[in-house]
Amino acid sequence: MAAPHPQDWLRVTPAGLFCEPGGFFIDPTRAVDRAVISHGHSDHARPGHAHVLATRETLAIMTARMGEGRAGATQQALRCGDALDVNGVRVWLRPAGHVLGSAQVCMEWRGSRAVVSGDYKRQADPTATGFEVEPCDLFVTEATFALPVFRHPPPEAEMARLLRSVALFPERTHVVGCYSLGKCQRLIAMLRQAGWDRPIHLHGAHQALCRTYEELGVPLGPLRPATVAKKDELKGAIVLAPPGAVADRWARRLAEPVVAVASGWMRVRQRAKQGGVELPLVISDHADWDELLATCTEVQAPEVWVTHGREDALIHALAQRGIKGRALHLVGLGEEEEDIPAEEPAA
Repeated sequence: MAAPHPQDWLRVTPAGLFCEPGGFFIDPTRAVDRAVISHGHSDHARPGHAHVLATRETLAIMTARMGEGRAGATQQALRCGDALDVNGVRVWLRPAGHVLGSAQVCMEWRGSRAVVSGDYKRQADPTATGFEVEPCDLFVTEATFALPVFRHPPPEAEMARLLRSVALFPERTHVVGCYSLGKCQRLIAMLRQAGWDRPIHLHGAHQALCRTYEELGVPLGPLRPATVAKKDELKGAIVLAPPGAVADRWARRLAEPVVAVASGWMRVRQRAKQGGVELPLVISDHADWDELLATCTEVQAPEVWVTHGREDALIHALAQRGIKGRALHLVGLGEEEEDIPAEEPAA
């Protein structure tokens, strides 16, 4: 008997992508009975589910962000590579490389295999396990940066640009706009790898998740709250803050701040100029154009569904490679609360 097509058992609903035989949703956008969560960003991890399955790290991050009891009435941690049976559907997780604990959701039912990527990147990240390719019949991918203009440079080169600027302007504070989950901790770890052993100062919005990362075994080195530091203490310092705070009154108390933002959107110069960004750093936690195409080829899936982002360009490029594409138009994904600009997916 032939294996069923994934569209026979995976369907789009108002709450998100639903595995019908398993009776669970993947990254649902509203509270449901059973949810499998790919990672802790708020556009994928919502409060109020009755049962939540995710990696141990994602469950901890969800609890830190939402509070006890709101990140699933019952929680089940699943290690990447381990599998379990959910109403006849084999379910396992593979690392996605996006942020700490992020995972692809892999499912197999009656010989038909589907993989839902969540958000992912292919660049190395000292704070997240690297993406692992899982061959499948259907691959569900994001498409945040699915245009040829988006080709991310090596992040080490961008970090070197930041440190060169710090050396060039030792009397000024460098304030870097970055998201509180994932990007902030990645920047800290990359600065440590580059030899920056001085304290890194944090906006209050970044402190809790940095503590969570350290509790989960990710060392970040000396960190200090920026809000209590005197202006003279911040000369020559690096401060990390939400993107919305770097051009805000909050940053005015810093010592002649050099405003930087770390985001894949900084590839577009006009975005940096509009945001008053003096030092745009093209550092993204999403796959770029080449990585999206390479990944869709490597998983060997004859069909790819695109959840959010630049669907049309990616579907057209996949068709030229003999891969059938379909835009899912899932509502609510790509709306992390710290976006710049607000209507765009988190970078």
